[in-house]
Amino acid sequence: MRIRPFVLATSLMTAGLLALPGGTATAAPAPLADDFNGDGYRDIAVAAPDATVSGKELAGSVVVFYGSASGISADRRQTVSQSSTGIPGAAENGDRFGETLTTGDLDLDGHADLIVGTPREDVGADRGAGSLTVVWGGASGLGSGVTVKPSAVPDEGCAFAEGLSAGDTDGNGAADITVGSRCSAQYFQGPFTRQGVPLTHTRDHQLGTTRGAVTGSVDNDKAAERVMLPGLYSDDVGGRVYLDDWTQGQFKRTELTRADGTVGAIGDVDGDGYGDLVLGDDVDPEPDRPGAHLGGEISVWYGGPTGIDPGQTPTRINQDTAGVPGTGERGDRFGYTVSSADTNKDGFSDVVVGAPGENVDGKDFAGSVTVLLGSARGLSGTGARAIHQDTEGVPGAVEANDSFGAVVALADRNGDGKADLSVGAPGENGTGCTWNTRGTSVTGSFYLCADKLGVKGEYAAFGSVMSR
Repeated sequence: MRIRPFVLATSLMTAGLLALPGGTATAAPAPLADDFNGDGYRDIAVAAPDATVSGKELAGSVVVFYGSASGISADRRQTVSQSSTGIPGAAENGDRFGETLTTGDLDLDGHADLIVGTPREDVGADRGAGSLTVVWGGASGLGSGVTVKPSAVPDEGCAFAEGLSAGDTDGNGAADITVGSRCSAQYFQGPFTRQGVPLTHTRDHQLGTTRGAVTGSVDNDKAAERVMLPGLYSDDVGGRVYLDDWTQGQFKRTELTRADGTVGAIGDVDGDGYGDLVLGDDVDPEPDRPGAHLGGEISVWYGGPTGIDPGQTPTRINQDTAGVPGTGERGDRFGYTVSSADTNKDGFSDVVVGAPGENVDGKDFAGSVTVLLGSARGLSGTGARAIHQDTEGVPGAVEANDSFGAVVALADRNGDGKADLSVGAPGENGTGCTWNTRGTSVTGSFYLCADKLGVKGEYAAFGSVMSR
């Protein structure tokens, strides 16, 4: 069955730096790397990359929801596009502003900044060269923005900023940006000036096409590690995984040769004080890749005082793992998106896995998410539960092509110490919605939908991308 276009377009989105649970020290540049207005509550940005803006189809826009003691709501929101005052560029057909998102305090002013990729944007005569925009945070929320110039001008079709991640990878206190494209990876070292100029910027000459990255600490030192995810290739069907560790003033690269993944997140699932890398590998077995798991799977690579040992045997979890609801079936896309944080305040990071291709009650691509609980023994299927639109307490109804679980994001947005879950369903109502919880309880959960937020477009794909 054909996967909907947005699924392919966003399958290589990655998470930024994620906080570890229970007050465990991390290498994050600020306590809240996604608090745009500095009020102490975490915010979330949700993109509608196919939205119509100023009459331009597929121009793209981003809706920001500000956290509060009661969490997020439609009442505390802001919409940002290339037609917004102070945002560089102009809304144009096919730009897809917001196709990638991440956050971090780039200028060390105590407010998180929104980092937006527009990989389909034309630059001069180069079609699809791509661009990167930073929208500055402040006491009143997001304000004006700047364009961050690449260290090497992307060529036609490079799709600069097709992958994004942010975090303090060199331990100097400022967030750095890792940018992927179909030509190379590029790195921008913070702090940044308000003109968008980084401390340094370099191009990775070892990696070609690089669709994504994950940033987070796996060894509990000042500098977060950078996990590079080049993506899928005909000669590398599992997705290569490289870990870059800042050591003695430079990055040391280690290939996790036994790892497969195109998306990832970092959280301390075993509560030992070291971040663990969770990789999603949603691709079904094929003749050239018989070892893949039917329906997809995730793997957990455990961190420690020296980081991740590439020789370890990772924990692998799929829908055929004991305790995990469902059964692995072709096209489920389990592991298409992952997020990790402590949802129940027990000191262990939990993991939410999206399976937007899941058939629910005979409805193709209805989609589902699975909540996996961390413990002192690590991640397992014990206590796992599935949530979809036919789960009791979830409002709405299960429908084909909603793609519930196309993106998942965990973060404590009301300050109660429990990470709240947001799930993207970009096919819902035709234009897209997010489903949102307090913690991961379905009681009191609610939707935020494009058609109620002023997002325009026949198929806006709202909820296909989130900052995480």
